[in-house]
Amino acid sequence: MGARRKAREIAFQALYSWEMNDLDKASILSFDWMNEDEHSKLSEDIKAFAKLLIAGVIDNIEEVDKGISKHLKNWDINRINRVDLAILRLSAYSLIYQKEIPHKVVIDEAINISKKYSAGEAFKFVNGVLDNLHKEIVG
Repeated sequence: MGARRKAREIAFQALYSWEMNDLDKASILSFDWMNEDEHSKLSEDIKAFAKLLIAGVIDNIEEVDKGISKHLKNWDINRINRVDLAILRLSAYSLIYQKEIPHKVVIDEAINISKKYSAGEAFKFVNGVLDNLHKEIVG
């Protein structure tokens, strides 16, 4: 697994933990929620990119959630499974604010994380929301 993919996976886990445990930003960014052994094995590059993603989502949560909400058909963001919401938030942040990262990379990574951590066919839902968000952004 590449460094950026690992960082995205850690950022996803952090955002899920943030949502489920109502942790503050400092706790999330210090990786206190992680197993110490796992945390110590992370390279500085992985930690730095994960922190960038985590802080970006938290600092821009209203805009990120608004971007996601626009592309939910007959669904409310508060009803989304928390695993899927963490994946969507992470990826929506990248689509909206990290334009230097190709959208296909962002969406493919989201699909892979969804297949690993989410239930059943959730990756199709994640793909659809992110693809529509990307189309809106590029016009």
